[in-house]
Amino acid sequence: MIFFNPSRLRFARMRRGFTKARLAKELGLQVRSIQGYETGEYAPEPDKLSGLSVILRFPTEFFAGDDLPTIAPETASFRSMSKMSATLRNSALGAGVTAFLLNEWIEARFHLPEADLPDLSDLSPEEAAATLRRIWGLGEAPIGNLIHLLEAKGIRVYSLAIEAKEVDAFSVWHSGQPFVFLNTFKSAEHSRFDAAHELGHLVRDRHTMLHGAAHSPEMERDANAFASALLMPRANVVARGSGFITLDKLTQLKQNWGVSLAALAYRMNHLGLFSEWTYRNLCIQIAKNGYRTSEPSPMRPESSQVLRKVFDALRSDGITRANLAKELHIIQDDIDNLTFGLILSNVSRAPINSNVKDTRRSL
Repeated sequence: MIFFNPSRLRFARMRRGFTKARLAKELGLQVRSIQGYETGEYAPEPDKLSGLSVILRFPTEFFAGDDLPTIAPETASFRSMSKMSATLRNSALGAGVTAFLLNEWIEARFHLPEADLPDLSDLSPEEAAATLRRIWGLGEAPIGNLIHLLEAKGIRVYSLAIEAKEVDAFSVWHSGQPFVFLNTFKSAEHSRFDAAHELGHLVRDRHTMLHGAAHSPEMERDANAFASALLMPRANVVARGSGFITLDKLTQLKQNWGVSLAALAYRMNHLGLFSEWTYRNLCIQIAKNGYRTSEPSPMRPESSQVLRKVFDALRSDGITRANLAKELHIIQDDIDNLTFGLILSNVSRAPINSNVKDTRRSL
């Protein structure tokens, strides 16, 4: 019988959103048996381990690995923690842990950008956004591809394929490395704002996140204000947003900054570019036309440049998605769900060299 790590069973169960009772029912066991497996009181028999593998969609080899890293819920920047079920939260955190495994595998083979994030915790959201733009040399210009910018500054960006509006995005620090996770079921405009929101947490709330302090509504409001100021810098918006603003004009303007209609209307109102009456009227029109969830003139979704380059290099080496999944002891869907659907070729030409020395390549 292979070594069985009970902590990996608990992880797999929570990652797939199973309660102990549901898993026991699926296996035809008593809940007490699942409790015994997870506490290490006893290991599952080979047939039960095979059943666990099928139900939870993890290879049997996965359950023989070392202890996994963990993400404490209080260290992750979930925006709507109070509205999120424990099942959804645990599933999202489990995806994050899987990303750590994938990221570790990648960083053992490739030189990725080092983290370059200043500590701006002593600044207001508006000041922090303006300061970060100066430090990063962005000036007042709109940001072209936000994911590419974050990756260039050493932030590891992965996707979350969780079809639940409560899980929009989250960020976390792991081993001194900043990570951002973005839900791919949202519009490109909303995803960009989520990415900027999480960047706000990383540069303004790092100490809070590292020490596991609870995220407050004020922190979430500040992160939203930071994202708004970062994506729509004051001088640039004021220069372009003068005159009478209609919904059609707003639709044209939003494409300059890659933001949603609602976000642009809020920012322009905050900067005093139109009256409260105009703002309320625009909000009514936005809601009436269904533009809270579906944007007019939608932009193309952003994706990871780093992961694309990694996958291109792996493909040239004959390393497939199946190879990578086998190496990590996870299923291929888990890789797709973390990597914006970027897919490696399924035609293998060469095996993975598991004994990789310090021969990492630059992207």
